[in-house]
Amino acid sequence: MPGWMDLAYTTAGGVVGAAVTNYLSMSQERRQQRAAVMQRLLRLAAVRDRVCDIAPSRAEGPSRHRVGAQRRATARLGVTAVLDDGRDAEHAQREAISDLVVAALSAGVPRRVLDFAGGGEEHALQCEVVGLIDLRLGGVLGEPLEELMAQCEDHRQATAQQLLRALWRPWRTRLLMRARLRALRQDADALHRRQQAVLSVLSRPEHTDALAGRLGRPPDRDARRFDDPVPEA
Repeated sequence: MPGWMDLAYTTAGGVVGAAVTNYLSMSQERRQQRAAVMQRLLRLAAVRDRVCDIAPSRAEGPSRHRVGAQRRATARLGVTAVLDDGRDAEHAQREAISDLVVAALSAGVPRRVLDFAGGGEEHALQCEVVGLIDLRLGGVLGEPLEELMAQCEDHRQATAQQLLRALWRPWRTRLLMRARLRALRQDADALHRRQQAVLSVLSRPEHTDALAGRLGRPPDRDARRFDDPVPEA
């Protein structure tokens, strides 16, 4: 009988020990995954913080293509956002977003949450560009720019907080995710409309010509304006 008891205790102890070891290993891996996500999120934010200037884009003047360009101030006004080391800010941001997506998916963050977080940072970068353009023009926007920057920062923080909730409290977050993502989508749409309204002002011929002069680029007088109607095919 004592032999059976010893065997039972030994077996049970081995099972418990294996379970504890496995739990500790998974817990450590989880911490490492979370740390990787946090590190890449900080790198992504650093890209926006390092934007220091704008320069003429390699394309000749403002983009003539309406599809896919209206959202971005850089494409619409023919400029490039430049980091303090001379790199293209949008390229650096795309790389940082890709790194964040890989790390966050490994940590179990839903892709929909990542899309909003990346979109929030993209909006924030474009708002920085709008601010730099307005500075070059001597401040033509006034209060609408302040409202845009405030709304953009609120949206960026909301998307980042949703990502952190999904990272640290995944099960609790899933219960409210649909409602929160719906609210974020409405905020993104409102931000997009405000941004486009501001860009419509900056896209006026007098402002685009003035910006071209300040950037040392010939005015693109023949370029199609975004506010012009699109001819039917």
